[in-house]
Amino acid sequence: MSAPNVYWLLAGYAIVFVMELLRHSGRFRAGRSAALVCGIFGLAAHTAYLLARSRQIDLPPLLSSTHDWLLVLAWLAVVLYLFLTLIDRTLPVGLFLLPLVLLLICSAFFVSDLPNSHVSVKDAFYRWALLHASLLVFGIAGVIGGFVLSMMYLAQHHRLKHKLAAKKGLALPSLARIARLNWWAVVISVPTLTLGMATGFGLAINRQNETSSGILADPVIVVSSIAWLVMVLFFFWRLRHRTLGGKQVAWMTIWAFGFLLVTLLGLQVFTADDASSVHQRQTSRRDSQPVMCFSGRGALR
Repeated sequence: MSAPNVYWLLAGYAIVFVMELLRHSGRFRAGRSAALVCGIFGLAAHTAYLLARSRQIDLPPLLSSTHDWLLVLAWLAVVLYLFLTLIDRTLPVGLFLLPLVLLLICSAFFVSDLPNSHVSVKDAFYRWALLHASLLVFGIAGVIGGFVLSMMYLAQHHRLKHKLAAKKGLALPSLARIARLNWWAVVISVPTLTLGMATGFGLAINRQNETSSGILADPVIVVSSIAWLVMVLFFFWRLRHRTLGGKQVAWMTIWAFGFLLVTLLGLQVFTADDASSVHQRQTSRRDSQPVMCFSGRGALR
């Protein structure tokens, strides 16, 4: 039902990415304007698709399905790309951010888009579920931002080290500016994700009356908790070692944030049909009992 529309989104953003490659290589002078126009049209189509899904299911996209939740995350990344490109025409943020947008949209093909028929806006836990999903999506958006900034830092460090900054090519911000933005990405994203995880545990316990052993038996919760723990350890390491070299911090950010992104996206894809997870039993047609989501699986999946 939704695949053709998402294919169009994927193709549109792929074209924008190619335009970004061409304009930063100096082969397409009108590349910035063309990329912006295509990006804006793509965002409009993206928004229309999410709104249509929301009206059809009568739930906001953050709560309706894992498929929609991933597309909301991709939507936020596109908004960030367009905003940064508009305020700084030389910033090559699209080269680093658009591949992650394409990855998120591709992941949406492999997860369930079945509507959550057991939850409505009149549900007693609706607002808490919306808060849970919102905290997770904004926290992961911060993780994506930190990951992209770290890649930009390493690219700029390489250019300066090899004296390539003055030559034709990418126009990247200063290392100090990237490091400062990366710091804020870490400081904002980790606490936000922590609050999202905490509300997820609370929802799972209160809505399902799950025992602690039942919750810990869920592979999605266990693996997500491990990924979150890695993030927390990195957060405190980052606070303690603020004077370390920027290159080392950038590599640590890439490893920590990259691990979290790979883990969460992998969980969405590889546990999509796992009936052993409490997150999936709710979407199964064979089970009529609602199950509260944890770790961003459509927030109520």
